[in-house]
This record gives sequence, C-alpha cells and structure tokens, in this order.
Amino acid sequence: MARALYIHWPFCLQKCPYCDFNSHVRASVDVARWQAALIADMRAEAELAEVEPLESIFFGGGTPSLMPPPLVAALLEEAERLWGFADAIEITLEGNPSSVEAANYAALASAGVNRASLGLQSQHDATLRFLGRLHDAREGLTALDVAQKHFARVSFDLIYALPGQTPEEWQADLSRALALGTTHLSLYQLTIEPGTRFETMVRRGDFVPLDDDAAADLFKLTQDMTAAAGLPAYEVSNHAARGQESRHNLTYWRYQDYLGIGPGAHGRRGGVATQRHKKPENWLAAVEERGSGCQIESAIPLPEQAAEALLMGLRLTEGINLAALAARFALPHDNLINRAAMAELERLGLVWQTPARLGVTPAGMPLLDAILPRLVADGLVAA
Repeated sequence: MARALYIHWPFCLQKCPYCDFNSHVRASVDVARWQAALIADMRAEAELAEVEPLESIFFGGGTPSLMPPPLVAALLEEAERLWGFADAIEITLEGNPSSVEAANYAALASAGVNRASLGLQSQHDATLRFLGRLHDAREGLTALDVAQKHFARVSFDLIYALPGQTPEEWQADLSRALALGTTHLSLYQLTIEPGTRFETMVRRGDFVPLDDDAAADLFKLTQDMTAAAGLPAYEVSNHAARGQESRHNLTYWRYQDYLGIGPGAHGRRGGVATQRHKKPENWLAAVEERGSGCQIESAIPLPEQAAEALLMGLRLTEGINLAALAARFALPHDNLINRAAMAELERLGLVWQTPARLGVTPAGMPLLDAILPRLVADGLVAA
C-alpha cells in the first residue's frame, strides 16, 4: 500500500560534472504544458495504485526549486484531492542554494512545502567551482539561513573525500556544518560515476580521486563527529537527530510502496516496478498521447523483491528483521541469507545480529557494496 509520492522535475540550469541523475538543461520550459502533464501522470497512477493517505511527497530532480511556486501548489492540491494527506505529512523539495531560488522559499512554504533539502555541497568557493556549482559559499549560506526561516525542517548536502582532502580539512568543514543548526545532513563521498564529465576528466588525468583508504578514514571521522553532535548516521550517508530522519527516503530503504511520476521516475506498487520515460520530451509526448508517462511496468518475482528489500534495508543502521521479511515474501527464513558468509562477516566485525535483527556495523558500512552481494542468499536475484 503506497503512502509516498515522488515527483521528478528534470531541469537544471547547468549539469554538474559529478551528476548521473536524470537532469537536463533546456533553454525554456512551457510551465502550463508541464503542469497539465504532471497532473495527468498523477491521475494515471491514481487509477492503478491502491494508496492510503500520503505520508510524504518528495520533489526531486533536476532542480525542483526552479519550479514556479504556483506549479508546486497545483501539484500538491491535486495530490491531496486524489489520495488525501496524512496528519503531519512530510513534503520535501530539493533545491540549489542560489539567491534566485531562495527568493521563492516563502511562496513554496505557503504552497505546502515543509521540508527543504539544499545542495550546499561545500563551504569553499574553489571546491564549488571544481564541482561545477553555480552558487558561491556566501550565497549558499545565505540561502540556508532563508530556508531555516521558512521551512519547519531543513537538510543540506555536503560532498567530501575530494581529491587531496585531508582529515584536518574535513574535520574543520564538518564542524562548521554541524554548527549551522539543521537537524539532518546528507554527507556523500565523491564518487566518479560512469558517463559523467568527472569520469572523462579522471581518464584524461585532470585529477586523481582520493584513494580508498583515505576515504575510509574520512568516513569514520564523519560517523564519530556526527554521532557526538547528536546527528548519528541512520543510513550510510544520512545523519539526523532523533525523529528528524527523512520519512520519504525511509520508504525506499524499508522497501515500502511509493508512486513515481515525471521523467525517469521509478515506482513500486504491489510488487510491480514502474519506470517513466527518461527523456523529458519523450515523457511529455507519452503523457499527451495516452495519459501516462509510464514506459515500463514489470512484475517482480518474490525472491527478487526479497533481495531488493535486503539490499535496501541493510543500508540502514537499524538493520532488518529477517523473520518479518521472510513472512512478507513467503520465503523460508534460511533462504534469505548466506549463513556461512554472515558468520564470517560477523567474525570480522562487519555485520551484527540479534535474535530479531541483522545489520551492518559502522566498520562494515564503507564496504557495503562488497558485503551485500555476499550476504544475500544465492537463490535470490537482485534487480
């Protein structure tokens, strides 16, 4: 039963060199046309998905803070009409911390947005230029201050493990970030993703990424500092005060159903995976021709659902309840996990287990990509 809605706004002013998200630069956007199409895509999902009152809505991108506030208001009004809103619904909008976008924060809050997630990324102008960001450090901090005045909850992103970054440099940066007073931080190690401009630059020798051992040291420093500040990790890269976790993202990590609309958006409804057309023009044409932007709908076999649930749930510090997972997917308890691998990983201090739960230790989190395939039983196939 879906309780979350994701709305993708694919447009950016500029493509960042590290970004592999479905984001596009266009000279202009016909807002009225896009509003009609997004509402039509929502209505198409409403006819198919069994949904309780929504507990979270997330505007992602792209750069959703470029959306005109009246468009955001219209989409929220339609979502409430179609599904209803739970009490204390979380409505998050991602944005870049530019002065232009910050000028919309009051109107976005009036439209119903109550949580902002800002792509601050760095507090240094030189780093922001390296990352291809359009704002400078002062502009970013000013926008953060404006956001904290208008939204009940604010999170911001930082990127670390940059080329040549030392523990002393990151400790100073993270100390400043923790002093800014938000109750949620997303702290991402720089990853060179395939198909990005950074991948091309690394291949040409324009810069050398930080090596794995140095990055692991910074990861541990991050965990220690955020925990001491009362914002411990609740997921590999996400840190929050108690009760301030992103409820929308927890929907993904706990493998609950959610609806995805807009270009490239993914969804899960009743064991069916959905994916919208990725290119904005193709998505728009599909909606206008047949009322939905959905390109792919595929039933996920129960073993594969179980594997996906394991891979997502083990990202969380709370871990997973194996018995509940086995019951949910009607699979024998022993068919979920490779017990020999689990015993070895536990001996190495990389996973933990209690009678009820299994999880990855702080020491294991930096090695998650290597650990997860070993833990999942051979009979399960992940997507």
